[in-house]
Amino acid sequence: MNLLERFIKYAKYETTSDPLSEKSPSTETQMAFAAVLADDIEEAGLKNVKISSGGIVTAELPATEGCEDLPVIGFIAHMDTSPDMSGRNVNPIIIEIYDGNDIVFPKGVDILSPKDFPDLKNHLGKTLITADGSTLLGADDKAGIAEIIEAIIKVLENDIPHGKVMVAFTPDEEIGRGVENFDISSFGADFAYTVDGGAVNLIQYECFNAASLKVSVSGFNIHPGTAKDKMVNASLIAMEFDSMLPVQMRPQFTEGYEGFFHLSKMSGSEQQASLFYIIRDHSKQLFEEKKSLALKICDFLN
Repeated sequence: MNLLERFIKYAKYETTSDPLSEKSPSTETQMAFAAVLADDIEEAGLKNVKISSGGIVTAELPATEGCEDLPVIGFIAHMDTSPDMSGRNVNPIIIEIYDGNDIVFPKGVDILSPKDFPDLKNHLGKTLITADGSTLLGADDKAGIAEIIEAIIKVLENDIPHGKVMVAFTPDEEIGRGVENFDISSFGADFAYTVDGGAVNLIQYECFNAASLKVSVSGFNIHPGTAKDKMVNASLIAMEFDSMLPVQMRPQFTEGYEGFFHLSKMSGSEQQASLFYIIRDHSKQLFEEKKSLALKICDFLN
């Protein structure tokens, strides 16, 4: 099995995480996939393979002779895929030599166009992999998992001297709970890298603070013909909440270290409404201020 074949194999496993679940991992499909990965990395030559009760797969590659005193390095990737789109029955499409034109999905109505995604022009002549338009692909982060395993295999096949290497595959990263049950001390790495997206040869050495925010609004519904001074429209209050957040702190208006409030989902009626946000900021102080602002708006509207 080569790198491409391994990625295609993993992409076809459903591992969507569930933000409404209180279990860890949040879905049974992630635990099933953890078992698959445990078997694969044991077959690849990793030792001390374990699956925690929370669905975290860990393993080690012992140091070669003479390298036992080198720092321990770790590589981490997450198993789950985003709940924003279906991850069931994924059908990867392989484009052998990309010619720079629009990519039309076999299913669905969406098109990947260089007009909308100029970065596509950087991949002329390369092999691209997409979904078929009916699901997400799951490269985030099945690609990272496949890369880590294939790198370990290459090290072993070529007898490359190395210090001890630790590997971990975690669940529920997409819903902000990826490190909830991760035991750093028992993992035992002196340095670790998360293999998860980004450009070739790019190493990111900083990360943002992040939180999820759910705003629930309860209204009072009554026939609109007799609603004067009685109706409390939950959907309108939810809209008012969003309008009180700074417009300039939306993702489409921020860059670099600038934090944001990202409205990712909303639903509502006169009786009940819900807003779901992602809050991010590199500054811990500004991050806490954003959370505090959201609570103040709730207090004001109440």
